[in-house]
Amino acid sequence: MIYELVDHWQTKASVTQLCRVLGASRSGYYAAKAKEKMTSICVTTVHLKAAFAASGRSYGSRRLASALKAKSIVIGRYKVRRLMREAQIKTV
Repeated sequence: MIYELVDHWQTKASVTQLCRVLGASRSGYYAAKAKEKMTSICVTTVHLKAAFAASGRSYGSRRLASALKAKSIVIGRYKVRRLMREAQIKTV
C-alpha cells in the first residue's frame, strides 16, 4: 500500500523524499516495482516456450537464441538463459 502511494505521488516529489516521509525503504520500493514488472507476461517468454516445445524440449540456450533470431526476435544467449531459468525450462 505504501509503495502505491509512492507511485501515485512520484510526480510531486522524489522517491527518496516520499519513502522517507512514509517510513518505507527506497530499496524496498524498487524491489516491489521489479517484482511487479516480472509478473507481467513477457512476449519473448511466450516465443521462447513455443520454440522450446517445437524442438521436442531438447534445445538449450544457444539453439533457442538462434531459433528466436530466425523468427526476427533479437535476443542474447544470456537473456535466453535467464528467461529459461525464470520459466523453469530445462532440457530432457
